[in-house]
Amino acid sequence: MITGRTWVSKERKIMKNVIAMLIVVLFTGSAFAGSCPMLAGKVETKIEEAKKLQKAGMDAHSSGDHAKSEELLNKALSLFKS
Repeated sequence: MITGRTWVSKERKIMKNVIAMLIVVLFTGSAFAGSCPMLAGKVETKIEEAKKLQKAGMDAHSSGDHAKSEELLNKALSLFKS
């Protein structure tokens, strides 16, 4: 037999757990949202590095050094795989 007092106690426990989980979810979401500028900076850095390697690779190609050109262009592509 469940008494009224036990039922209220169980409801409070459930409610506390629900509130705690909501707080965790809300604060965790905002913490991850703050990392967007850092991720964008990393992307920009890789793009700039890849552009430099691409230019150097095309310069090597134009000068006839195809082995060096392929090496540089493959290195530029590998930036986006990591």
